[in-house]
Amino acid sequence: MWWQIGLVSNAAVAIAYLLITGAVLRPLIAGGQVRSNPLAAATAAIFFTCAIHHGGHVVHMLLPDGHVEVRQGLAMRASYDWEMATWDIVTAAVGVYYWTLRRAYSSLIRGAKLFDDLRQREHDALELNDNVLQGLVVAKLAFELDQRDRAMAALDASISAASRMVSDFLGPHQSRDGAVLLRSEPATLEESP
Repeated sequence: MWWQIGLVSNAAVAIAYLLITGAVLRPLIAGGQVRSNPLAAATAAIFFTCAIHHGGHVVHMLLPDGHVEVRQGLAMRASYDWEMATWDIVTAAVGVYYWTLRRAYSSLIRGAKLFDDLRQREHDALELNDNVLQGLVVAKLAFELDQRDRAMAALDASISAASRMVSDFLGPHQSRDGAVLLRSEPATLEESP
């Protein structure tokens, strides 16, 4: 009995993991990012190898019914006990649960965006740094040239741009549980020597 539960559970795992592999690879291939996005490619590879492994269990347990590798297949069936079957059920449940989450979080994982996050954050950080730094340089130069109005305008523009960009990056200032996100410590400015 335990091997039949293992067979069904392993089949569910193999199917779920193959579908996850496709869900990760499809946007990578469409966007030409298989080589440029190694994290996503490795994630797809992990799910693919696990799908093949669990699918192999199914094949080995079914082989005796086709009079192929009977001894090995029966040995695999006999090795199944309640612990192995339970873990296979849990693994299958996690695979199925993943698909229920994909539907709920589809806007977050649409396409290859899930894996482009780091690259986008780096780009955004460089843009923020460039915009703020340029504004501060203009403000400093304007102060040195005793152009107080121009310096203040450059500072105001830099502060506004930084605030707007950080708000765009972070979105609403609340976590998923509704808690307001606050700094752990107040900002400090270091005095130059």
